[in-house]
Amino acid sequence: MNFKITYLIGACLFFATAAHAQVDTIFTNNEKIACNVKEVTADAVKYVYPNEDVINTVYKNTIYKIAFKSGRTQTFAEQTNFKELKSVEDFDMIAIAHVEAETNGLFKLDAVSAKAKGTTVYSSMTRVKERAYKKLKICGAMNGANLIYLTQNLTEGNRYGSQYTPGSSTETNVAGVAYSNKLPNAKKFETLTAGQKIFVANVMYKLGDSDPDYTKSQTNVALEIQEVLNEGGLIFLVGKLDGEKTTKFRVSYLTDNSFSIVFKTKSAIYSYSFNVDAI
Repeated sequence: MNFKITYLIGACLFFATAAHAQVDTIFTNNEKIACNVKEVTADAVKYVYPNEDVINTVYKNTIYKIAFKSGRTQTFAEQTNFKELKSVEDFDMIAIAHVEAETNGLFKLDAVSAKAKGTTVYSSMTRVKERAYKKLKICGAMNGANLIYLTQNLTEGNRYGSQYTPGSSTETNVAGVAYSNKLPNAKKFETLTAGQKIFVANVMYKLGDSDPDYTKSQTNVALEIQEVLNEGGLIFLVGKLDGEKTTKFRVSYLTDNSFSIVFKTKSAIYSYSFNVDAI
């Protein structure tokens, strides 16, 4: 009897391994795709699912590697261009894209913008521009992005006044769209929170419209979650945050023991971080 059981288990494992070896496996940011790879182009990989004829496409900048059924493994340099941010403080790791094609396969988060202005007509245009880009990256980091596609980049130089016209200092306005190559996982968030409804924030980040930099402060603000929504892969929380009129927040960061939310008001963007055991 024991011999038969051992034989059956061994046979099952053999056939399962053999079946797995008959397909290619694409490893993306969020999943493993068992398929048959048909073509690797300059910016994408085309594949079909087993026993299907429909050709699917996945962009290379979302792929870590492909394990082919032949035993060969191919990795992709496009994926390594994206840095994994842990919090708002990692804003300088955000990449700036000037070509929209660089966002193929990425997840769109939100529109971002920033501006900076010199204090006098003798202000450095380079430094003002650097301040604007820094603030744009902070906006992106608030949203949990690691890439911003730049859609606007306007800089006006210093204008010296005269007896009849006032002068003006240099100003830079930049705008774009925040993207990420990986979203917080809804199932992981569900497991982490385990039905818990009230959480207490330990850190708050704020960036006002006229602020040159973010502020960070310790806090004990409570969040009461009334509903969790999944909108196109983005996790939204509907609920009450002490002292705020806003009732809908997006999960921007997610770790094994914490999560962060982001939301906007008329004059600022906020990010709150929560340790799950801080109740």
